[in-house]
Amino acid sequence: MSAFSAYDGTELACRVLGDGPPLVCLPGGPMQDSVYLGDLGGLSAHRRLIMLDLRGTGRSAAPEDPASYRCDRLIDDVEALREHLGLDRMDLLGHSAGTNLAVLYAARHPERVGRLALITPSVFAVGIDIPGDVRIGTARLRRDEPWFPEAFAALEALVAGRAGADTFQIIAPFWYGRWDAAARAHRAAEDGQRNDKAAAVYASEGAFDPAATRAALARFAAPVLVLAGEVDLNSPPPATAEFAGLFPHAELVVQPGAGHFPWLDDPARFTATTEAFLGQGASDGSPRRRDARHAPPLP
Repeated sequence: MSAFSAYDGTELACRVLGDGPPLVCLPGGPMQDSVYLGDLGGLSAHRRLIMLDLRGTGRSAAPEDPASYRCDRLIDDVEALREHLGLDRMDLLGHSAGTNLAVLYAARHPERVGRLALITPSVFAVGIDIPGDVRIGTARLRRDEPWFPEAFAALEALVAGRAGADTFQIIAPFWYGRWDAAARAHRAAEDGQRNDKAAAVYASEGAFDPAATRAALARFAAPVLVLAGEVDLNSPPPATAEFAGLFPHAELVVQPGAGHFPWLDDPARFTATTEAFLGQGASDGSPRRRDARHAPPLP
Protein backbone atom coordinates (compact mmCIF):
# COMPACT_ATOMS: atom_id res chain seq x y z
CA MET A 1 0.00 0.00 0.00
CA SER A 2 1.29 3.45 -0.95
CA ALA A 3 0.00 6.79 0.38
CA PHE A 4 0.27 10.36 -0.91
CA SER A 5 -1.44 13.72 -0.46
CA ALA A 6 -3.98 15.20 -2.86
CA TYR A 7 -4.08 18.89 -3.83
CA ASP A 8 -6.32 19.71 -0.84
CA GLY A 9 -4.33 17.67 1.67
CA THR A 10 -6.59 14.62 1.62
CA GLU A 11 -4.49 11.50 2.13
CA LEU A 12 -5.02 9.02 -0.69
CA ALA A 13 -3.94 5.40 -0.94
CA CYS A 14 -3.26 2.94 -3.72
CA ARG A 15 -2.61 -0.79 -3.78
CA VAL A 16 0.46 -1.87 -5.73
CA LEU A 17 0.51 -5.37 -7.21
CA GLY A 18 3.03 -7.17 -9.40
CA ASP A 19 6.11 -6.11 -11.30
CA GLY A 20 6.85 -4.59 -14.66
CA PRO A 21 5.91 -1.30 -16.31
CA PRO A 22 3.41 0.68 -14.20
CA LEU A 23 -0.29 0.72 -15.06
CA VAL A 24 -2.50 3.13 -13.12
CA CYS A 25 -5.97 1.63 -12.60
CA LEU A 26 -9.12 3.64 -11.81
CA PRO A 27 -12.00 1.66 -10.25
CA GLY A 28 -15.70 2.04 -11.00
CA GLY A 29 -18.76 1.74 -8.80
CA PRO A 30 -18.80 4.69 -8.89
CA MET A 31 -16.70 5.37 -5.80
CA GLN A 32 -15.95 1.72 -5.03
CA ASP A 33 -12.96 0.31 -3.17
CA SER A 34 -10.40 -0.79 -5.77
CA VAL A 35 -10.16 -4.21 -4.09
CA TYR A 36 -12.96 -5.51 -6.35
CA LEU A 37 -10.53 -5.32 -9.30
CA GLY A 38 -8.40 -8.08 -7.72
CA ASP A 39 -5.27 -8.41 -9.83
CA LEU A 40 -7.27 -8.00 -13.06
CA GLY A 41 -7.22 -11.66 -13.93
CA GLY A 42 -3.46 -12.05 -13.50
CA LEU A 43 -2.43 -8.88 -15.33
CA SER A 44 -0.12 -8.24 -12.37
CA ALA A 45 2.18 -10.93 -13.79
CA HIS A 46 2.97 -8.50 -16.63
CA ARG A 47 2.42 -5.04 -15.15
CA ARG A 48 2.90 -3.23 -11.87
CA LEU A 49 -0.73 -2.44 -11.13
CA ILE A 50 -1.26 0.79 -9.20
CA MET A 51 -4.86 0.58 -7.97
CA LEU A 52 -6.05 3.97 -6.78
CA ASP A 53 -8.59 4.11 -3.96
CA LEU A 54 -10.53 7.25 -4.80
CA ARG A 55 -11.04 9.70 -1.96
CA GLY A 56 -13.47 8.38 0.61
CA THR A 57 -13.08 4.77 -0.55
CA GLY A 58 -10.89 1.86 0.52
CA ARG A 59 -7.98 3.17 2.57
CA SER A 60 -8.15 6.71 1.23
CA ALA A 61 -9.34 9.40 3.62
CA ALA A 62 -12.63 11.24 3.21
CA PRO A 63 -12.21 14.89 2.16
CA GLU A 64 -13.41 17.85 4.18
CA ASP A 65 -15.43 19.05 1.17
CA PRO A 66 -17.94 16.42 -0.05
CA ALA A 67 -18.31 18.36 -3.32
CA SER A 68 -14.81 17.15 -4.23
CA TYR A 69 -16.29 13.70 -4.91
CA ARG A 70 -17.57 15.06 -8.25
CA CYS A 71 -15.93 13.23 -11.13
CA ASP A 72 -14.31 16.24 -12.79
CA ARG A 73 -12.78 17.26 -9.46
CA LEU A 74 -11.15 13.85 -9.10
CA ILE A 75 -8.92 14.60 -12.10
CA ASP A 76 -6.53 16.45 -9.81
CA ASP A 77 -6.23 13.33 -7.61
CA VAL A 78 -5.10 11.30 -10.62
CA GLU A 79 -2.60 14.01 -11.51
CA ALA A 80 -1.34 14.01 -7.90
CA LEU A 81 -0.81 10.25 -8.18
CA ARG A 82 1.19 10.67 -11.39
CA GLU A 83 3.39 13.24 -9.71
CA HIS A 84 3.77 10.97 -6.66
CA LEU A 85 4.92 8.15 -8.93
CA GLY A 86 7.40 10.43 -10.69
CA LEU A 87 6.08 9.52 -14.14
CA ASP A 88 6.24 11.89 -17.08
CA ARG A 89 3.58 9.80 -18.85
CA MET A 90 1.56 6.87 -17.59
CA ASP A 91 -0.49 4.06 -19.04
CA LEU A 92 -4.01 4.38 -17.67
CA LEU A 93 -6.79 1.80 -17.26
CA GLY A 94 -10.34 2.58 -16.20
CA HIS A 95 -13.18 0.18 -15.50
CA SER A 96 -16.89 0.97 -15.73
CA ALA A 97 -17.59 4.32 -14.00
CA GLY A 98 -13.84 4.75 -13.66
CA THR A 99 -13.61 5.25 -17.41
CA ASN A 100 -15.45 8.56 -16.99
CA LEU A 101 -12.58 9.78 -14.84
CA ALA A 102 -10.01 8.24 -17.19
CA VAL A 103 -11.33 10.07 -20.26
CA LEU A 104 -11.72 13.36 -18.38
CA TYR A 105 -8.10 13.04 -17.28
CA ALA A 106 -7.01 12.22 -20.84
CA ALA A 107 -8.96 15.20 -22.16
CA ARG A 108 -7.30 17.59 -19.71
CA HIS A 109 -3.81 16.07 -19.70
CA PRO A 110 -3.39 14.29 -23.06
CA GLU A 111 0.39 14.65 -22.94
CA ARG A 112 0.49 12.65 -19.69
CA VAL A 113 -1.15 9.49 -21.09
CA GLY A 114 0.89 6.82 -22.86
CA ARG A 115 -1.81 4.25 -23.56
CA LEU A 116 -5.46 4.30 -22.45
CA ALA A 117 -7.45 1.12 -21.75
CA LEU A 118 -11.20 1.51 -21.21
CA ILE A 119 -12.75 -1.69 -19.83
CA THR A 120 -16.54 -2.15 -20.17
CA PRO A 121 -16.83 1.64 -20.09
CA SER A 122 -19.49 3.91 -18.72
CA VAL A 123 -20.66 6.43 -21.32
CA PHE A 124 -21.86 9.33 -19.15
CA ALA A 125 -18.82 11.52 -19.75
CA VAL A 126 -19.31 11.40 -23.53
CA GLY A 127 -23.12 11.52 -23.59
CA ILE A 128 -23.85 8.26 -25.42
CA ASP A 129 -27.43 7.05 -25.06
CA ILE A 130 -28.11 3.34 -24.48
CA PRO A 131 -31.75 2.58 -25.34
CA GLY A 132 -33.63 0.11 -23.19
CA ASP A 133 -34.23 -2.19 -26.15
CA VAL A 134 -30.46 -2.57 -26.61
CA ARG A 135 -30.12 -3.74 -23.01
CA ILE A 136 -33.10 -6.07 -23.46
CA GLY A 137 -31.61 -7.48 -26.66
CA THR A 138 -28.29 -8.07 -24.93
CA ALA A 139 -30.06 -9.81 -22.05
CA ARG A 140 -31.80 -12.21 -24.43
CA LEU A 141 -28.40 -13.69 -25.28
CA ARG A 142 -28.64 -15.37 -21.85
CA ARG A 143 -32.06 -16.94 -22.43
CA ASP A 144 -30.79 -20.51 -21.91
CA GLU A 145 -29.54 -19.80 -18.38
CA PRO A 146 -31.63 -21.35 -15.54
CA TRP A 147 -31.95 -18.01 -13.74
CA PHE A 148 -33.03 -16.14 -16.88
CA PRO A 149 -36.88 -16.01 -16.53
CA GLU A 150 -36.92 -14.27 -13.14
CA ALA A 151 -33.98 -11.99 -13.94
CA PHE A 152 -35.37 -11.03 -17.35
CA ALA A 153 -38.79 -10.15 -15.89
CA ALA A 154 -37.07 -7.90 -13.33
CA LEU A 155 -35.00 -6.29 -16.09
CA GLU A 156 -38.10 -5.57 -18.17
CA ALA A 157 -39.69 -3.93 -15.14
CA LEU A 158 -36.57 -1.84 -14.58
CA VAL A 159 -36.44 -0.65 -18.20
CA ALA A 160 -40.16 0.23 -17.97
CA GLY A 161 -39.55 2.29 -14.83
CA ARG A 162 -41.15 -0.19 -12.43
CA ALA A 163 -38.12 -1.24 -10.40
CA GLY A 164 -38.71 -2.75 -6.98
CA ALA A 165 -36.52 -2.79 -3.89
CA ASP A 166 -34.90 -6.09 -4.88
CA THR A 167 -34.70 -5.55 -8.65
CA PHE A 168 -30.94 -5.01 -8.81
CA GLN A 169 -30.30 -8.10 -6.71
CA ILE A 170 -32.49 -10.20 -9.02
CA ILE A 171 -30.77 -9.02 -12.20
CA ALA A 172 -27.25 -9.45 -10.74
CA PRO A 173 -26.52 -12.59 -12.82
CA PHE A 174 -26.62 -10.48 -15.99
CA TRP A 175 -23.44 -8.65 -14.92
CA TYR A 176 -21.33 -11.80 -15.10
CA GLY A 177 -20.53 -14.13 -17.97
CA ARG A 178 -20.99 -17.07 -15.59
CA TRP A 179 -23.25 -16.91 -12.54
CA ASP A 180 -21.11 -19.33 -10.53
CA ALA A 181 -19.80 -19.35 -6.97
CA ALA A 182 -17.00 -16.91 -7.79
CA ALA A 183 -19.44 -14.45 -9.37
CA ARG A 184 -21.83 -14.73 -6.40
CA ALA A 185 -18.99 -14.05 -3.97
CA HIS A 186 -17.80 -11.09 -6.03
CA ARG A 187 -21.31 -9.63 -6.10
CA ALA A 188 -21.85 -10.16 -2.36
CA ALA A 189 -18.58 -8.41 -1.50
CA GLU A 190 -19.58 -5.32 -3.48
CA ASP A 191 -22.27 -4.38 -0.97
CA GLY A 192 -19.70 -3.12 1.53
CA GLN A 193 -17.23 -1.62 -0.93
CA ARG A 194 -18.99 1.49 -2.26
CA ASN A 195 -19.24 4.91 -0.64
CA ASP A 196 -22.88 5.69 -1.45
CA LYS A 197 -22.70 9.32 -0.30
CA ALA A 198 -19.72 9.90 -2.58
CA ALA A 199 -21.43 8.06 -5.43
CA ALA A 200 -24.40 10.42 -5.17
CA VAL A 201 -22.06 13.37 -5.84
CA TYR A 202 -19.88 11.70 -8.51
CA ALA A 203 -22.11 12.50 -11.50
CA SER A 204 -23.85 15.56 -10.04
CA GLU A 205 -24.52 18.72 -12.04
CA GLY A 206 -21.39 20.10 -13.65
CA ALA A 207 -19.45 16.84 -13.55
CA PHE A 208 -19.64 16.23 -17.28
CA ASP A 209 -19.56 18.33 -20.45
CA PRO A 210 -19.98 15.71 -23.19
CA ALA A 211 -19.53 18.09 -26.12
CA ALA A 212 -16.24 19.45 -24.79
CA THR A 213 -15.01 15.98 -23.87
CA ARG A 214 -15.84 14.57 -27.31
CA ALA A 215 -13.97 17.43 -28.95
CA ALA A 216 -10.91 16.78 -26.79
CA LEU A 217 -10.99 13.03 -27.43
CA ALA A 218 -11.15 13.64 -31.19
CA ARG A 219 -7.71 15.24 -30.82
CA PHE A 220 -6.33 12.59 -28.46
CA ALA A 221 -3.28 11.12 -30.18
CA ALA A 222 -2.45 8.21 -27.86
CA PRO A 223 -3.51 4.60 -28.56
CA VAL A 224 -6.80 3.52 -26.97
CA LEU A 225 -8.27 0.09 -26.23
CA VAL A 226 -12.03 -0.13 -25.69
CA LEU A 227 -12.88 -3.59 -24.36
CA ALA A 228 -16.52 -4.70 -24.24
CA GLY A 229 -18.17 -7.79 -22.86
CA GLU A 230 -20.35 -9.58 -25.40
CA VAL A 231 -23.22 -9.97 -22.89
CA ASP A 232 -22.63 -6.86 -20.77
CA LEU A 233 -25.89 -5.02 -20.08
CA ASN A 234 -24.17 -1.99 -18.59
CA SER A 235 -21.88 -1.37 -21.57
CA PRO A 236 -23.32 -3.31 -24.51
CA PRO A 237 -21.18 -3.64 -27.66
CA PRO A 238 -23.14 -1.12 -29.78
CA ALA A 239 -22.50 1.60 -27.18
CA THR A 240 -18.84 0.70 -26.77
CA ALA A 241 -18.43 0.71 -30.56
CA GLU A 242 -19.79 4.25 -30.62
CA PHE A 243 -17.40 5.16 -27.80
CA ALA A 244 -14.41 3.76 -29.68
CA GLY A 245 -15.40 5.84 -32.69
CA LEU A 246 -14.78 9.05 -30.74
CA PHE A 247 -10.99 8.49 -30.80
CA PRO A 248 -8.69 8.78 -33.81
CA HIS A 249 -6.60 5.75 -32.74
CA ALA A 250 -8.91 3.29 -30.98
CA GLU A 251 -9.19 -0.47 -31.10
CA LEU A 252 -12.48 -2.11 -30.11
CA VAL A 253 -12.36 -5.66 -28.76
CA VAL A 254 -15.52 -7.57 -27.81
CA GLN A 255 -14.65 -10.40 -25.43
CA PRO A 256 -16.85 -13.43 -26.18
CA GLY A 257 -19.15 -14.53 -23.37
CA ALA A 258 -18.00 -11.78 -21.02
CA GLY A 259 -20.16 -9.58 -18.83
CA HIS A 260 -19.23 -6.42 -16.97
CA PHE A 261 -16.15 -7.95 -15.29
CA PRO A 262 -14.29 -9.64 -18.16
CA TRP A 263 -11.20 -10.47 -16.07
CA LEU A 264 -13.41 -12.76 -13.96
CA ASP A 265 -15.20 -14.41 -16.88
CA ASP A 266 -12.09 -15.38 -18.85
CA PRO A 267 -8.90 -14.23 -17.10
CA ALA A 268 -6.51 -15.63 -19.69
CA ARG A 269 -8.28 -13.97 -22.63
CA PHE A 270 -8.66 -10.67 -20.81
CA THR A 271 -5.01 -10.59 -19.75
CA ALA A 272 -3.76 -11.55 -23.20
CA THR A 273 -5.87 -8.86 -24.89
CA THR A 274 -4.96 -6.11 -22.46
CA GLU A 275 -1.26 -6.90 -22.28
CA ALA A 276 -1.03 -7.22 -26.08
CA PHE A 277 -2.43 -3.70 -26.36
CA LEU A 278 -0.26 -2.23 -23.63
CA GLY A 279 2.89 -3.81 -24.98
CA GLN A 280 2.39 -3.37 -28.70
CA GLY A 281 4.30 -0.89 -30.81
CA ALA A 282 3.82 0.41 -34.31
CA SER A 283 6.12 2.30 -36.65
CA ASP A 284 3.66 5.18 -37.04
CA GLY A 285 3.02 5.45 -33.28
CA SER A 286 -0.57 4.20 -33.48
CA PRO A 287 -2.05 0.81 -32.58
CA ARG A 288 -3.59 -1.77 -34.85
CA ARG A 289 -7.06 -0.45 -35.47
CA ARG A 290 -10.26 -2.44 -35.84
CA ASP A 291 -13.32 -0.78 -37.33
CA ALA A 292 -15.74 -0.23 -34.44
CA ARG A 293 -18.66 -1.03 -36.75
CA HIS A 294 -17.59 -4.67 -36.72
CA ALA A 295 -19.03 -5.23 -33.25
CA PRO A 296 -21.50 -8.15 -33.39
CA PRO A 297 -25.11 -7.02 -33.94
CA LEU A 298 -27.75 -7.71 -31.33
CA PRO A 299 -30.57 -10.10 -32.20
